[in-house]
Amino acid sequence: MGTADAQEDSRYGGTIRSIIVEGNQRIEARTVQSYLLVEPGDPFSPDRIDLSLKTLFATNLFADVSIDRVNDDLLVRVVENPIINRVIFEGNRALDDDKLKEDIQAAPRGIFTAARVQSDVQRILELYRQSGRFAAKVEPQYKPLEQNRVDLIFEITEGPVTGVRAINFIGNKEYSDSRLRSEIVTRQSRFWRFFSSNDNYDPGRLEYDRDLLRQFYQNNGYYDFRVTSAVAELTPDQKDFYITMTVDEGRQYNFGEVKVETALEKLNPAALRRAVPIQEGALFRGDAIEETIDALTYSAGIAGYAFVDIRPQLDVNPETGNIDVTFAVDEGPRVYIDRINIVGNTQTLDRVIRRELRISEGDAFNRILLDRSRNRVRALGYFKDVEIVETPAEEPDRTIVDIKVQEQPTGELSFAAGFSSADAYLIDVSASQRNLRGRGQSVIARVSASSRQQIVDFRFTEPRLFDRNLSGGIDLFATKQDYERYSYFNSETIGAGLRVGFPLTERMQLGLSYRLQSDDVNVTDRNYIIDENGFFVTDVIQIAGADTPDDRSDDRYRAVEDGDAGEGQRVVDRCAPEYVLRETICRAERSDISSIIGYNFYWDRTNDPIRPSRGFDFRFSQDFAGLGGDVKYLRTETSATFYRGIWKSMIASARFSGGYVFPLEDGQGVRINNRFFRGGSTFRGFDVAGLGPREIVKEVDPETGEVIRTRRLNSQGGNAYYQGTFELSLPNFLPEEYGIRSALFTEVGSLGTLRGSDVGQTIYYTSQSGNPSVRMTKTAASLRASAGLSVFWDSPFGPIRFDFSQILRKEDYDRTETFRFSTSTRF
Repeated sequence: MGTADAQEDSRYGGTIRSIIVEGNQRIEARTVQSYLLVEPGDPFSPDRIDLSLKTLFATNLFADVSIDRVNDDLLVRVVENPIINRVIFEGNRALDDDKLKEDIQAAPRGIFTAARVQSDVQRILELYRQSGRFAAKVEPQYKPLEQNRVDLIFEITEGPVTGVRAINFIGNKEYSDSRLRSEIVTRQSRFWRFFSSNDNYDPGRLEYDRDLLRQFYQNNGYYDFRVTSAVAELTPDQKDFYITMTVDEGRQYNFGEVKVETALEKLNPAALRRAVPIQEGALFRGDAIEETIDALTYSAGIAGYAFVDIRPQLDVNPETGNIDVTFAVDEGPRVYIDRINIVGNTQTLDRVIRRELRISEGDAFNRILLDRSRNRVRALGYFKDVEIVETPAEEPDRTIVDIKVQEQPTGELSFAAGFSSADAYLIDVSASQRNLRGRGQSVIARVSASSRQQIVDFRFTEPRLFDRNLSGGIDLFATKQDYERYSYFNSETIGAGLRVGFPLTERMQLGLSYRLQSDDVNVTDRNYIIDENGFFVTDVIQIAGADTPDDRSDDRYRAVEDGDAGEGQRVVDRCAPEYVLRETICRAERSDISSIIGYNFYWDRTNDPIRPSRGFDFRFSQDFAGLGGDVKYLRTETSATFYRGIWKSMIASARFSGGYVFPLEDGQGVRINNRFFRGGSTFRGFDVAGLGPREIVKEVDPETGEVIRTRRLNSQGGNAYYQGTFELSLPNFLPEEYGIRSALFTEVGSLGTLRGSDVGQTIYYTSQSGNPSVRMTKTAASLRASAGLSVFWDSPFGPIRFDFSQILRKEDYDRTETFRFSTSTRF
C-alpha cells in the first residue's frame, strides 16, 4: 500500500527541487505529475502531499502508489494497473457475448481493477437472475500478458432456469386465484410456454405484479385494496419458486358526488362537469380518475389554458360505500421543452421521426400535442412501441422529452394461399420495404405469381418531397390477370403513374394521381363445332370408350381441332361472329390506351393509428379516364369505418363501402377489366369474383318444364357495389404470449347494375342432349351475406390469418368458399 510520511520533522523543511516518477511503464511521467498538488519550488507540505497521494489512487490508473522525499527531491513510485487486452466469456449459452458486454464496464483497452471486476460479476449475476437463473455462478480470472496487459476471463456456470411452480393468493374472496393470475405478468411454468420468459422468477417483475393487482382491484371498486406481502420460496429441489401473495381486498365503493372547482375566468365549472366521464353512483374505477384528468386537460386546452394543474380530492366514506371526488382545476406553472431526444432508433434517421412531431424544442409543454405526436410516429409503422418520457431539466421551468422507440422489421416477404368450395387455389408471393435506408421512403419491388395473376410492380414513395410537407411517388407496373376460370378472359396491363399527396388539416389528407396504361384483353381461345345455323354442337371429341355406350368410366375426350367438323358443320373460335351463342365477354376483346387522372380524400378521426378503439375514418376517391386515350369512364369509391371499444380486448367495428363506375361514351359500356369484382379477400365466404352478375345456362326438361341443371359461365363483374362489414374482436382466453387473436365477422352487400350493352342477350336453343336451354345474364344486385370466424396468429414465422366462413344468403349461381388463409414474413 502506498504511504506518505506526514510527520513533522526535518524531512518536510525546505522546498521541492524536482519531482521524480518511477515505476511507470505506459503512463508518461508528466501525466503522473499533473495529478499532484505540488510542483517544484513548493514547500514540502504534508497535507498537500497526502492529498496528492489520494488523488493518484482516485484515478484508478495505479495499483499502488508511494511518495517519499530523497534529499530535496520528491520521489513518486507507482505500480500501474494492467490494461485489459480481451474480455472473454466461457460457459454462457443462455446469454450471448454481446448481451453481456452491453451491461459490464470492462472492455478492451480499459483499466483492470479488482473493484471493477467484482462490480461486473454482480451485473452478470443480475442479468441471469432476470432471466430466471438464480443458481448462476461467475468466477473472474485473468491471464497476464506482456506490456502489463491481461486477458479478463469470466467463467460462468449458468445453472438451470428457475421457474414458477405455483402462484397462490391468500385473503381473496371476490376473485378466484385463476382470475388474479390472469391479471399479472408472471405466469406459472408450463410446458407450452416455451416462447415466453414470463414463467421465470424475477423479483422486479413481482413488484410490477403487485401494482397490476392494485390497479385491477381499484378498477373494480376496491379503493382500499393492498398487497400486504409477496413471498417467493425456493422449492426443495431448488428448481422453481412458490409465490404467495397475501391481499386485503377491503370493501367495494361507488362514485358519490362528483364536482369540478376552478377559479379561472375562461373556464365554466358547469361546462367542465359535462366533460367528466364519471357518473354518480357508478362503480369506482381508478382509471376513471386518470381519464377525467385527461378530459379536463383537453377541455381546458381548447379554452386557451395549455398549462393547468388538476388535483383530484377523494373523500372516502366507508359507511355509505361512496367516494366523493372533487377536481380542483388551477392554472399550472408554464413549462417549456428544453430538449427532445430520440432514443432507440438504430436504423431510422432522427429527422424522419422529428418531422412527425407536433411540438419542438423551445415550445411550451403541451400534453395533447405530445400524445398526438406519439400517435403520428406510431402510424409510420416502423416501430413496435413508442414511449414518451419527461424528465426535469436543470432549470425548474424546463423539461427534457425523451421519445423512446423500439424498431421493428419494415420489410415484408408475403405468402398467401387459399382453398374454395369451387376448387379455387391461390399462391401469392411479394416483397416490400417501407423504410428504405431509414429515410422513411417506401419501395415495393414485387414479382408475384398465382393461379390468377402475375405482377411485376415497382412503386417508390418519398414522404417529404423537396423537404416539404408533400409526398410524391412513381409507379411502374405490368400485370397479367387470368380470369379464365371465372370469366373466360385474361388481360395484360403495362403502365406508369405519378402520385402526390398533402395534408389539408392535421387529420385530413388529399392525394392526386395520374397514370397512363395499355390494356389488352383476350378471351380464352377454344374451338367449337357449330351447325349450319350457327348453333353449338360440341367442343370435345371422344377418343376412347365409344364401344361401350352404357359404360362411360373409360371415356376420354380431347378439344375440338380443325378438320373435326362433319357434314353441314364447321369449326370456329368461341368469339367468331357467325357463332349464335357468342358470349358477351367477346365484346371486350381489344387493346386500349387509358389516360387516367384521379384524386383521393382521407379523413382520420380514430384514437389510435394501429388498433383503434374509438372514432372513425373515411375515404373517398374518383378516377376519370378520358384525358386522351381510348377509354372514357368515371369511377368512384368510398368507405367509412367506425370503431367502438366495448371491453378490454373486445372492439367492435363497422365498415360501409361502395363504388360506382359510369361510362362517359354514348352507347358504350364499361369494359370488363374496369368493372368491380368482389370475393376472396374483399368479401369473405365468396370465391374470387364469386358474386355478382354472371352468365348462366339453364337446361329444361321438355315434358315437365323443370330445370335439369344450371351451369355457371363467366363472371361479368359489376358497375356498382355496396358492402357492410361488421367485426367483433373477442378474447380467446389463450396465453398472451401465443400472439393469437380472434374475431367474429359478418359481411353483407351486393354487386350488380349492368345495363344496356354490358348485358348479353338471352338466347334460346336446343342443347347437345336435345333439351331446351337458355343462356342469360343474371344481373340483379340482390343481397348476399356471410358470417364466420377470423383467427390472427402473430407466429414466429410472421403474421398468419385464417378465415372460416358460412354463407347466410347467396344466389344459386354464386361461387363460394369455406376456408382461406394468408401469411407474411417480415425482415
